[in-house]
Parts: sequence; structure tokens; C-alpha cells
Amino acid sequence: MNSLYTRLSLALLLIMLTVGGGFFLLEQWSTQQYHQELTQRLNGSIAMYVTQQTSLIDSGEVNVAELERLANRAMVINPSVEVYLLDATGTILGHGLPAGTDVMEQVDLTPIRALIAGDARLPLHGTDPRNPARDKVFSAAPVLNGDQIQGYLYVVLGGQQYDALAGSIRSSYVGTTSMGAIVALVVGGFLAGLLVFGLLTRRLRQLTNRVQAFSTSGFESSTPVIQGSNADVSFVGNGDELSQLEQTFSAMAEKIQEQFRALQENDRLRRELISNVSHDLRTPLASMHGYVDTLLLKNNELDATQREHYLQITRKHTQRLNTLIGDLFELSKLDSGSMPLSLETFSLAELLNDVVQEFQLEAQRRDIELQLPDKPASALVHADIALVQRVLENLIRNALDYTPNSGIISLEIESGPQVIAVKVADTGCGIPEEQINNIFQRFYCSNDNHHSQNNSTGLGLAIVKRILDLHGSRISVSSILNEGTCFEFDLPIADAA
Repeated sequence: MNSLYTRLSLALLLIMLTVGGGFFLLEQWSTQQYHQELTQRLNGSIAMYVTQQTSLIDSGEVNVAELERLANRAMVINPSVEVYLLDATGTILGHGLPAGTDVMEQVDLTPIRALIAGDARLPLHGTDPRNPARDKVFSAAPVLNGDQIQGYLYVVLGGQQYDALAGSIRSSYVGTTSMGAIVALVVGGFLAGLLVFGLLTRRLRQLTNRVQAFSTSGFESSTPVIQGSNADVSFVGNGDELSQLEQTFSAMAEKIQEQFRALQENDRLRRELISNVSHDLRTPLASMHGYVDTLLLKNNELDATQREHYLQITRKHTQRLNTLIGDLFELSKLDSGSMPLSLETFSLAELLNDVVQEFQLEAQRRDIELQLPDKPASALVHADIALVQRVLENLIRNALDYTPNSGIISLEIESGPQVIAVKVADTGCGIPEEQINNIFQRFYCSNDNHHSQNNSTGLGLAIVKRILDLHGSRISVSSILNEGTCFEFDLPIADAA
């Protein structure tokens, strides 16, 4: 009962019954009007014919015998007529009906005068003297004495005998045939409508079943709603509304599945992040706790050198813990979108030179050469200068951690038509090929690092990738084991932005 097909069927049945009933009533009325107009046109001259045969009013006296004779003759010719003689005011002076017949005293002359004048639209109805509740078509002619109207001959063209005969005919073959034809049309139209609705709603039912299956599957159903739709919703003029609905749902389903997979991946990363953070936080905290306990328990037994050694180790772990927490907060801001880009135009060469200066002392201490070729000052890019500085710092710090003493770290800038490419290369230990795809994951650290200071939080490269993603830039990595690694990314030039 709640299905669309059932409701459409009931609505169609109601419409068909209403239309069928209305058509039947209209057909009855139009047939009656047609027959009455035809009768009035064919018999319109009866009254005039009767009045021309003799004088029905002589010196104000009604010739009753002549009226009855002419009325009987007219009724023999047409049994359905009834003849009445009226005076000039519409009062019935006589009639050709059997004695004792109950008739009215007065007849409305307005339609009679309209018919005689010839400007009335047929069928024209007048008073039925035997039934005041009904009007009948009629024939009328004036009764004259010279040029003076003495009265009117009023002939009802459908008397009671006609009404009785018409009622019996309506209940006989003709009426039954009409009703049967209308019933057949209603039933046939209803069945045809059911077939059409079934064909139209079949696709809708199929789509409903697919939507329900998609919902009950936990939004993981791999069955496409439309084969080959490819989530294309550019369907203006392509198919009907149901096709558009199917294509829209197909695109929506694919989008939901994509977002659902992204949520699952985010949940996996969240669990992994919590596990890694717990491990990375627990290690320095445990070391700090151990050395502090040692200082508290053996403070009197330790000399100044040992105390300083323990305090230096504790300080080192607090610094690593502080760096880890800072990186976590920074990465969280980047992921949440709460750190909007502040885009501006600046010289990339000057920024690169400033960043190199930050690491110059550490590089000299470890006998690592930082190579920065001279670049023209026109190397202008449009980006967030603070975030780009963070990218360069992380890449250079990563290169220092994995480059042995006496190694080389080179930085290059290459100008293109739309972007400026930046390369950070080192002569470090390199990255195994199977690990290159993992280096941008959070908390990932290479197990083959023999030269790193082991102070990495595992978040530096993840932060780099996230910042470049926000700029719409991609970072690529090439590496040869035991020879070195090269990171390359690009930024839009000021004019292109």
C-alpha cells in the first residue's frame, strides 16, 4: 500500500472513474441536447400549421371543438406533442389533453416570444404545464385577429408520453450499450495505465533495491549502480529524469565509498599515530626518569663530572621530547586546516641562502660542505614564505643526519616557464628502493641509517609533504644506496600565480 506503484494505481483508478463518470454524464447531456435541438427544428412549424387551419379564438371566444380536433390530429401525427392555447398574457385557455388532466394556469411567455422572434439559440426550453419542475422544447405561433395578437398556440414537443418512452429506452439496449462501452474504456485505460506504471517504476524499484543494498552493506558495496558511469554527472540532455537520478546516485555512492575509505585510512593512521607517539614519548620519558632517580638516590656518591653527565643526558632527552611535541603540534595544525596559507611573492634564492646560514656552523663542525651556487635575484615565487622555510630546514636537517663527515650537500634552483624547481641532494647513505615509498609516512625512520644522530622524530618529511600538498606541489625522491639521495619539488613563479 505504501509503494509508489500502488499509490499511482489507486490514483489512476480514481482518475479513470472520475473521467468515466464525467464522460457518461456529458454524453447523456449532449445527446439529450442534440435530440432536443433536432426535435425543435423539425417540429418548429407544427404550431404555425395548426393556427393556419382555422380560427381558434373568435371574438374573444375559444373554439374548443376546433382546438380539440386540431390537437388530436397533431398528436396522431406526433404522439409526443401536447397542444395548449394561451391568451395574450400566457394564461392557458384550453388544451388537447384528456378531460381532467391537471395542468398549470399560467405559462411564461418570454421563451415563446423569443422563439417567434427567431433570434433564440436552439434548443430553447419553455414551461411544461404538466410538470412545473421541468422545462421542455416547444413550438409556438401567435393566434391573430387581423394584426392583433389574440393569444398563442403552445405545443410541447416532449410530453409525458415522451418522458416515459425515453426512460424505458435508457434502461434498455441503448443505455446498457453506452454504459458497457464506458466501463470497457475505463477498465482498458486502467489496465493500460498499470502496464505503463509498471514499466516506468521498474527502473525506480531497481534503483531503490541498489540503494538499500548499498546502505545495508555498510557503504562498502563494490557493485556500481550504473555500469560505466564513471561518476559522470554531466548529463544535461542525456536520458530522462530516472537516468539522471541513477547517474547522480552512482556519483554519490562512489564519493561516499571514497570518503569512507579515507575515514578508514585516517582511523588506521590515528591508531598508528597513537601507538608511535606513545612509544616515542615513553622512551625519552623513561630515560629521563631513570637518570633523575639515579641522581636522587646516589647524589652523595656521585662526583661533579658524573652529575653533569647525567644532567646532560637528561637535557638531551628533554630537547628531543620538546622537538617531538613541536612537530606533532605543527603536523596537527597542517592536517586540520587551521594554518591557512599566507601567500606572498619573495625571492627563493635569498630564502635558500638564509636557511643555509642556519646550518653552516653544524656543517662545518662535521666537515660537511654545503654547496649553494649563485642564483639570480629574479627567482621569485608566490608561496607561504614561513612554510617554505620550514620545508627547506627539514630537508637540509634530514640531509645532515644521513650524510657522513666530509660529505657534500648541494642545493640547486632551476627556473621553468611556470614553476621554479628546488633540489636538495646529499652524498649520504642513500635509501633502499623498497623504502622510498615509506619515507613520508609519520614516524618512519630508516633502519639502514649508520650515520644519523638518532635524534629524528620521524615527522620531518611528513611535515614537508603536507606543506607542499597545501601549495599544490609534489615532491619526488631519487636515491642510490651508499651514494646519496636527492629531493626535488617546485613552486609557482610570481607571474604564473
